[in-house]
Amino acid sequence: MENSSMLGIRLSLKQRYWLLVCVAAAVIIVYQMTRYRPQVVKMNRGEGLRADSSHFTLERKPFRILGGSVHYFRVPRAYWEDRMLKMKACGLNTLTTYVPWNLHEPERGVFDFEDQLDLEAYLHVAADLGLWVILRPGPYICAEWDLGGLPSWLLRDQNMKLRTTYPGFTDAVSSFFDQLLKRVAPHQYSQGGPIIAVQVENEYGAYAKDDKYVPFIKEALLSRGITELLLTSDDKKGLKFGRVNGALGAINFQKLNSDAIKYLDEVQPQKPKLVMEYWSGWFDLWGELHHVYNAEDMIKVVTEILKLDMSINIYMFHGGTNFGFMNGALAVGLPSPKPMVTTYDYDAPLSEAGDYTTKYHLLRNLFSRYHTQPLPELPSPPERRAYQPVVIQQHLSLWSNLHLTEKPLKSERPVNMENLPVNNENGQSYGYTLYETTVTSGGSLNSKNNIRDRALVFVDKQFVGVLDYKVQELAIPEGKGRRTLGLLVENSGRVNYGKTLDEQRKGIVGDIEFNAHPLRDFVIHSLDMKPGFVNRLGTLGHWLPMRQRPSFPAFFQGKLHVNSSPKDTFIKLPGWGKGVVFINGKNLGRYWSVGPQQTLYVPGPWLHRGDNQIVVFEEQETDGKIQFTINPDYGMAAEVQ
Repeated sequence: MENSSMLGIRLSLKQRYWLLVCVAAAVIIVYQMTRYRPQVVKMNRGEGLRADSSHFTLERKPFRILGGSVHYFRVPRAYWEDRMLKMKACGLNTLTTYVPWNLHEPERGVFDFEDQLDLEAYLHVAADLGLWVILRPGPYICAEWDLGGLPSWLLRDQNMKLRTTYPGFTDAVSSFFDQLLKRVAPHQYSQGGPIIAVQVENEYGAYAKDDKYVPFIKEALLSRGITELLLTSDDKKGLKFGRVNGALGAINFQKLNSDAIKYLDEVQPQKPKLVMEYWSGWFDLWGELHHVYNAEDMIKVVTEILKLDMSINIYMFHGGTNFGFMNGALAVGLPSPKPMVTTYDYDAPLSEAGDYTTKYHLLRNLFSRYHTQPLPELPSPPERRAYQPVVIQQHLSLWSNLHLTEKPLKSERPVNMENLPVNNENGQSYGYTLYETTVTSGGSLNSKNNIRDRALVFVDKQFVGVLDYKVQELAIPEGKGRRTLGLLVENSGRVNYGKTLDEQRKGIVGDIEFNAHPLRDFVIHSLDMKPGFVNRLGTLGHWLPMRQRPSFPAFFQGKLHVNSSPKDTFIKLPGWGKGVVFINGKNLGRYWSVGPQQTLYVPGPWLHRGDNQIVVFEEQETDGKIQFTINPDYGMAAEVQ
C-alpha cells in the first residue's frame, strides 16, 4: 500500500479517510453556523413595540405605526411580494393581516397551512422586505368573510354559543390556537421575526355576550408563547366593552371621530393612540350600488390623524378578492341578510388587481413627509390582457351528474347543511344543497322562512320559481301522479358581523309546508363544488354539444387559449344570470346579473400557456360565450354614508 506525503506527514489510506470525514464535518458545521448566524444576531434585539407613554417605542426609540391591511388569503400567493413592495413604496412600515380559521381548519382536526394558506411564508416575505407585522388571529375576524372566519362545523352543535366561554367553543379555539401559534410564535420580534403586536379577538365590544371571553383569548395567546404587545380593536361604541386589561385599546372609524379619540384618552391616559382600522372605502352587497369614498375626504382625515400624533392602519390598503364561496353577509339594520359580492376591492388605495389609485398617490405624498429618506421607486403597474371571447363548447345538466357528489342522505325531515353526514362528519360548509321529495298534486308551497338563503324550486326538473327571504310562498302547478319536488338551496354567505352568528345554519333549517302540511321523506344531495368535484365533472361527466339545448341548472365548459405569458384579466358575462366560475379548477367566485359587480378578477398566475379550462355553473340562462376585459366593472357608484 502506498503512502503519500501531506505537509511532510505520511498518512495511511485509513488516516486520510478519517481526515476527509473530519474536514467534511467541519465544513457542514461552519455552513450551518453561517446559515443561522443572522437569526442569532436577530435574537439579540432590544425591546420590541412598547406602549408605556403617549408614543409607541420600538427598541426604545419613538415609533409611529404607518400600517396597511392586506390579507394573504385574498391575494394570489404569486402577488404577495408585489403588494408588499407597493406598501413600502407608499411609505407604510407595517402590514396587518387577519387569520381565517375556517380556511386553516376546514374540518375539525384537519389543518391546512400550505400554498395559498402558508402564513409563515407570508411573514417571511414581509420580513425580507423590511415590513413589521401586526397579526390579528381572531379566532373571530369579521372581515366581511363567511361567519367572520369561524368554521361552520362549529354549528353542528345545536347549543353552540360562538364567541363565548361555552366549552364547545373554547375547546375548538384551543385546538386551533395550538396549531396556529406554534407556527406564529417563532416569527415574533423577540425571536427575530417581523411580528411586533398581536390583536386579542376582534371588535368584541359590538358583541359583548360574555365578559370572561376576551380574558380567555388573551390567556390563550400568552400561554402559547405570544410575548409581543397585545391590542384590541373597536369602534367608539365597542370601546367600553371590548378592551381587556393588559392590552392596548385601539379604535376604528372612517370620518374623524373626536369624541371617540377623547374617550380613548380618558380610559387610557398617557398611552399611544392607534386607529387600528381607518376605513379607506367600504364593501358592496348584491343588488345594491358600488360604494366609493372620496379620495380628498380620505386624505383630510388621515392628515388630521397624523397631526394628532396618532398611529394609523389603513383598512383596507389592498382589499383583494373573496374567491370561492367565502364572502360574508350583512344583517345589521336590515330586514334580512344581504350577501357581500365577490370583489373586495373596497375602493382601497391599491385596487383589487394591484393598480395604483388616486388614494394611493395622495397617501404616498403624505407619508413621504414622515420619512427621512426618499421612498422607494414605484414598482411597475400590472399588465393585463383582454383575451378573445371564449365560445362555450359543451354543457352538462346538474341533474345528470348528481352521482359525482357524495352519497345522498335519506331523511324524514330536512337537515341543514352543517349537519349533513358529509366531509368526514363535518357537514357541508359552502355551495348548494339539493333537497328532493315527492308531491301528488298542485297547490301552495310555503317556506315558513326556513330557506337559507335562496332556493330554486323545480317540479320534475322543470323550474317553477324562487323562494328566499322576500318570497316565501309559491304556487306548484297541477299534475298527474307522483312528481319530484326539488329545492336547490344556495348558501349565499353567512353573516360576518352582529349578534346573530349562532343562527347562521344554512340549507333548509326547519319544516317546509305544502298545502299547509309539512313535507317529509327527503333525499338530500350535497353540492359544495370543491375542486375534486369540478375535476370529476371534467373527466367523468357526459358533456353534450351546445347544439343540444341545455337543461338548467347546468355546467358549461369552454377553453381559453393563452399563446404567451399569462396576464391578469377580468371575466364578464353579459347574457348570463347567476352562478359560479371555475378556471383550471380554481373557484373565482360568484357572479349575479343584479350587480353591482359585473366582472370577476382572473389572476394571471392562475392561467398557463395553452388551453385553460373554464367551467361555469349557471342557474338559469346563458348566451353561450365568456368575454374578457382589462378593466373591472363594479357597477354604478354611490358615496359611503
